[in-house]
Amino acid sequence: MTVLLTGAYGFIGARLAHTLRTKGQKDLLLCDKPDYRNARSCVKGLESLPFIDREKLLDELPRLKDIQAVVHLGACTDTGNHDQAYMWKMNTDYTKALWQWCSEKKIPLLYASSGATYGKGDEGYSDDHKEIPRYKPLNVYGRSKHEFDLWALEQKAVPPLWWGLKFFNVYGFDENHKGRMASPVFHGFHEINKTGKQTLFRSHKDGIKDGEQKRDFIFVDDIVKLCQFCVEKRPAPGVYNCGTGQARTFLDVSKALFKAMGLGQRIEWVDTPEKFRAGYQYFTQADMGKMRAVGYSDPFVPIEEGVKKYVDWLKSRKG
Repeated sequence: MTVLLTGAYGFIGARLAHTLRTKGQKDLLLCDKPDYRNARSCVKGLESLPFIDREKLLDELPRLKDIQAVVHLGACTDTGNHDQAYMWKMNTDYTKALWQWCSEKKIPLLYASSGATYGKGDEGYSDDHKEIPRYKPLNVYGRSKHEFDLWALEQKAVPPLWWGLKFFNVYGFDENHKGRMASPVFHGFHEINKTGKQTLFRSHKDGIKDGEQKRDFIFVDDIVKLCQFCVEKRPAPGVYNCGTGQARTFLDVSKALFKAMGLGQRIEWVDTPEKFRAGYQYFTQADMGKMRAVGYSDPFVPIEEGVKKYVDWLKSRKG
């Protein structure tokens, strides 16, 4: 039986594909943009696996057989993309088509939602289904993911099992292809390596000091484990947060970076660009109670440990 994995040549998807193979899942059908195969380091070792172009997948679905689960991580994740039509096509409508196919064929579906659906966080970070309609995402990307969550919760025709995972701020190995969308850990490492210092945004919010902006940073291997947990242990269907449940400051991340690199901390403060201020999140923290309640008990990698592992990996590959 085969697992269909979309976004398989992406940061998280490739890490999941490698992990599934290591754990004994030999039958994988990968789906992504063919151009990524030779352009991304994370794809190394996956080139020989069965593959289908993401532009052709929906047409090919009727011919696919023996699919045991669909893990849909493919999406446009550029939070700066304001093309609503494109975002809805890639992040909302595409997922609806997979949902409907999985419903008809009785195939479990896992799809990636996002912590961006919570917006400024004024309404909290609960993944309780009754709370989800209240959230107000700050950008087109967040809205595209939020719209699908809302749509899924309204459906009567559903896959036999389904999980919408709200990924928070993921960092870790092989994200170099993401450019400006790569994590602060990735960008911080390269800036420090080049200049010996790190640039951080000043706070523009009363009551929050510079560098005290907080995010729920989660190591990519923890995200992979959460995906595996759903596919293998099959908890109750629904939308679930995927963070650590502990917000950490950008200063914490910076301190961990300099320590892992064996350097004293040097920070240069700059104003947050005007174009980003309206949509800037000063705090994110996943409420992980629901995921814990369905049986996920593994501890999450602390930022200090995750950054050290990532820095060692970057050094070994010269970035």
